[in-house]
Amino acid sequence: MASILNLKTFTDKRGNLTVIEKVIPFDIKRIFYIYGVDESKRGGHRHKATFQAAVCIKGSCTIYNNNGIKEETFELDAPHKCLLIEPEDWHTMYNFTPDAILMVFASTFFETDDYIFEPYKK
Repeated sequence: MASILNLKTFTDKRGNLTVIEKVIPFDIKRIFYIYGVDESKRGGHRHKATFQAAVCIKGSCTIYNNNGIKEETFELDAPHKCLLIEPEDWHTMYNFTPDAILMVFASTFFETDDYIFEPYKK
């Protein structure tokens, strides 16, 4: 099941520095970011093998998650919040603020066959 990881952040009078080092529990093979989102939902899938870590580095968004057993909603509203997403986690991203930038780290390179688009049956 997905879970929030609070990234280590150093703050002083000059600003903030958030570190993503030795905390993501997989080797990073791909990095992408989503921005300029209208009222649409993004995602709508789960994976066969890919683990992901999502950080809204600017603005905020909501991520709905369902692993077939438990449904949960996460608010990514601070750049130190990192959502760890397991392969079995069917997820959608929505409620993007106009300035939102959602950065995602993935454990695999892009592979079309890794995606499962059908949601879990209720």
